Amino acid sequence: MLVTKTFHDVPSALDANGRPVRIFVISPVIPGYPNAKFPGVVVFSEIYQVTGPVERFAGQIASHGYVVACPSVYHEFQGPEAIPYDVEGTDRGNRFKIEKEVSAYDEDAKLSVDLLTSLPNCNGRIASTGMCLGGHLAFRAAFDRRVLSSVCFFATDIHSATLGKGKTDDTLIRVRRGDLTNNGELVLIFGKQDTHVPRAGRDLIRKELEDANVIASFIEVQAQHAFIRDEESKGRWDAALTRSLFTFLLEVFERTVGRDLGEKSSDVAEPEHVC
Repeated sequence: MLVTKTFHDVPSALDANGRPVRIFVISPVIPGYPNAKFPGVVVFSEIYQVTGPVERFAGQIASHGYVVACPSVYHEFQGPEAIPYDVEGTDRGNRFKIEKEVSAYDEDAKLSVDLLTSLPNCNGRIASTGMCLGGHLAFRAAFDRRVLSSVCFFATDIHSATLGKGKTDDTLIRVRRGDLTNNGELVLIFGKQDTHVPRAGRDLIRKELEDANVIASFIEVQAQHAFIRDEESKGRWDAALTRSLFTFLLEVFERTVGRDLGEKSSDVAEPEHVC
């Protein structure tokens, strides 16, 4: 499908300076069907805001029939422009990451879902995804019961609980508390050579999800951090692996938000295994 891009400046109640959140929206277009409605997906960016790789990733999702919202996560500190993939930009993005309140990250997610559900071309069925910082934010977006599935690429800081101001996020605390139990489906994708999330960290996240009976898939591949980023990935981009995992993402989204299955029953029989 063809896509169009626009943006909405949405007021933030938690920004002391009164600056809005700019949320970029990429929408599919079907000629001759001006009233078509599509599921929505929130795409959370890495520490560089909505860069070219993030926009292309979001555009690919939109072209498969989803209205995609990409919030500018550092609106408290700067405008919506992308942060460069250089040393100064990396230092700035990492600094902002731990200066922003966790509650402000959550507000951005809520405002993005609110925006999608208000758009005339969105049918109200919402998923989320993201990479690096955005993988963690997509994980936290799953606490919102309106989000029916989340696919999180190499999510940072979950295992160490170091997201946001004070570097003391409550993501795994909320998992233990049951805030994801009986919510939507969760998928976590990590590279085994990712130095940001070591094996012990991955094992901890998997254990917490399983202990809390969260509906989750855990995928580990032979890749480094940022392997899906098609620009300035420092030699880590794996296009073939990215394509395979993008297909997996589409399967999850098609199954969870691409179809309206009606109300979920609590009485679900276990499937029979036939050899």
